[in-house]
Amino acid sequence: MEQRTDQRTDQRSLGELFGDLSRSLSTLIRQEIVLARTEMTSKVTHMSRDAGIIGLGGALLYAAVLGLLATLVLLLVEAGLAPWLATLIVTIIVGVAGALMVAGGQDRLKKADLVPHRTVGTVDEDVEWAKERFR
Repeated sequence: MEQRTDQRTDQRSLGELFGDLSRSLSTLIRQEIVLARTEMTSKVTHMSRDAGIIGLGGALLYAAVLGLLATLVLLLVEAGLAPWLATLIVTIIVGVAGALMVAGGQDRLKKADLVPHRTVGTVDEDVEWAKERFR
């Protein structure tokens, strides 16, 4: 009976193997950078679109609020207040409401998650892979 050996021996030198590993890691890092850029671009695009919609809605609400505020001032004048006092009361109420809204919006923006989670995960996997190769 003939005994066959299916083992392939790699005839590359240690220097060639490290060179191949270095090129592979370089390619992998470039691909990770492309993935991070793509992921961040996608997130920024979605956020920009949403911000545009919010801006347009805000402009329409602003016009409506101005009309409502003018109506409130006129109602207070009709109720017997001096025009300057009616305007001051409405201005103070609107100022407080606006300050509360700005504070709430700032809080939500601070909590926005812009970390490219998929890229971080694959980089972690790549680091583990590289550690295994160098052991």
